Amino acid sequence: MTKTVSTKAKAVDLEPWRGLPPDVATLIEPELDAVAAETLAAIANEVPEYARPLEGSFGRGIRTGVEEALRQFVALIRDPEGGRGVGREVYVALGRGELRQGRTLDSLQSAYRVGARVAWRRISASGRRAGLDPEILSLLAEAIFAYIDELSADSVEGYAEAQAEIEDRRRRLRRELAAVLVREPPAPEAEVRAAARAVGWRPPRAVAALACPEPHVSAIARRLPEGTLATVLEGSGCLVLADPGGPGRSPELERAVAGRAAALGPSGGVGDLATSWSLARAALGAIEAGALADSGLVAVEDRLPELLLLRDRGIGERIAARRLAPLDALTEKRAARMRETALAFVRRRGNSVAMADELQVHPQTARYRIARLRELLGEQLDDPDARFELELALRARALSGAEAGAGS
Repeated sequence: MTKTVSTKAKAVDLEPWRGLPPDVATLIEPELDAVAAETLAAIANEVPEYARPLEGSFGRGIRTGVEEALRQFVALIRDPEGGRGVGREVYVALGRGELRQGRTLDSLQSAYRVGARVAWRRISASGRRAGLDPEILSLLAEAIFAYIDELSADSVEGYAEAQAEIEDRRRRLRRELAAVLVREPPAPEAEVRAAARAVGWRPPRAVAALACPEPHVSAIARRLPEGTLATVLEGSGCLVLADPGGPGRSPELERAVAGRAAALGPSGGVGDLATSWSLARAALGAIEAGALADSGLVAVEDRLPELLLLRDRGIGERIAARRLAPLDALTEKRAARMRETALAFVRRRGNSVAMADELQVHPQTARYRIARLRELLGEQLDDPDARFELELALRARALSGAEAGAGS
């Protein structure tokens, strides 16, 4: 029995109208027309945004909101179990309407407060004339203001739903625009203009694509200028940057990326975005595979040789198999040392002092390694074409080794 009483008391706390006698509804029902008229007049007088004739859809919405609120309130007093049902949609719709009109919810919330005050003043006067018990009057006041809070919450929900729908539409349009911009072959100019117009994006003279992991696209975009187009394409974050080579843009991009893995494609006109995006995605894939350093922003223009080898692995491996075959007889540890020495040799043009500095060994050790390298690779070290292929082979092996290390 105690539990039943406690549950009922809790329900009254949440919905005070449950504690009112049903005959209170009969008492206040005759006042509804007057309360509605006075409420509408007070709203027009006190809420500046609503201070205009209640005409058209605007007028119908406000009038319906006031009249439906009073009708529902009386119905809840008469039958609390009946609930508000579809009636709450009126106030959800009012919240949506405020967003469509480009307003915040401040005006509507003010109107609700005005309505609650007017309703209480008129209804309490009627209750006193009828000799209602002070406790019932107090509960009636609580019920009116709790009910208005519910209406307000409905409108907040409607406003939030409308905001979410608009943002969903914007995201969809941004994704469609980005897909058009990076399409290969390029989309017709008229299609690009139409897609750009749909999101209010003005094509800049110079653009570049930035690729990043999907979870990071929002965090990076928030730190970039408003004109940045950000979306997700093919499972990767895609950001179209305006004037990426402009003054101060490089440090701005570094700050936006903030150590996250990201790849910046080459800059060019809007018609070059497909290439920029393709290279940026390739670089991001290499970063995620461990083949390129992922300490932050990777500029594709600075890593084109590695990308060339990564995109044509078969060619790089065939060259490596031929040029590095003399190292196959060595243990993996010695072969790795010789590959390191050979790469330093072609990079430093055989200068033992410069090689020693790069390899962090004594110059005499570098000279010993060069001698051993000549025994293994012979004339390759002196022929320009062979050296070119040798460097490609060594870089290809280094990249494949980095990938293998990242995957282990």
